[in-house]
Amino acid sequence: MSLHPQCAAIVEAAATAGGSPLEQDDHRLAREAYAASTAAYRHETGDLHTVEDRTIPGPDGNEIPVRIYTPHSVLPAMGVALFFHGGGWVIGSLETHDHMCRYLAHGAGCIVVSVDYRLAPEHKFPAGLDDCIAATRWAAENAESLGGDPARLAVVGDSAGGNLAASVALALRDSDRKIALSLQVLIYPAVDFTAENQSKQENGDGYLLTRQSTETFADLYLPDRAARTDPRASPQLAKYHIDLPRTWIQTAEYDPLRDEGRAYAETLAKAGVAVEYKCYAGMVHGFARMGGMVDEALVALEHAAKALKSAFEG
Repeated sequence: MSLHPQCAAIVEAAATAGGSPLEQDDHRLAREAYAASTAAYRHETGDLHTVEDRTIPGPDGNEIPVRIYTPHSVLPAMGVALFFHGGGWVIGSLETHDHMCRYLAHGAGCIVVSVDYRLAPEHKFPAGLDDCIAATRWAAENAESLGGDPARLAVVGDSAGGNLAASVALALRDSDRKIALSLQVLIYPAVDFTAENQSKQENGDGYLLTRQSTETFADLYLPDRAARTDPRASPQLAKYHIDLPRTWIQTAEYDPLRDEGRAYAETLAKAGVAVEYKCYAGMVHGFARMGGMVDEALVALEHAAKALKSAFEG
């Protein structure tokens, strides 16, 4: 279908303002603009029991800020979902995705731990990934103290966060200290820094996330171009994809990353992974964060929440 009118209005407003936050050349200005856009994109999320900010130990002697969302529940222990925010590994924060996490915690009836991993260019690959792995291990070890069940864990991420979620799932599978995940939710993920495909050609300009901005983010996160073939950076390039958790992948029709998500779904399915894939017609990259302006965002989040609820109940 054609670009959805609600997305078209956002694209037009961004063009009038001189470009979307994702098109800023200076990453510091991009962070400010991305954070400022959050107010317009916020939506109703439902009531929660508690929302707690704290820090947990990082892998390099650092402290990782996290925000823990706990819904009202009569269950003795809930599933725990680790959430990794998008933003090209360079921008984004606990605040920019707060409303998404609240929605998922309420809708899925699970604890959500949002991870404020280290960002590039101050902290290049694999610092952010190492933080996400450490946070997932911490959640597994401390789930009971949070009111969660260590046997019911999931990873969730949008865009760059989807990349991190996929990489965490691979890292946990390959580690001697294995942690079983019930589900990975990958929302318009970037999973292959080497990809050349139709969606990059069709949607590489004019839809908020441009091909040029993806290259800019990649250069900041992975200045060593050889590292782009590292499976920890490009999960699609892993030697094998068997024994990965059940997977739910969402993409957007007018997104340069659309075909990466679809290709990863196909790769997982061929490896025997239980995977569900949906492309949301008329949507642009980042739409799931835009529930205050885009109705389909809440549909996509509801689908993700149902996938989490189903995996945890199963």
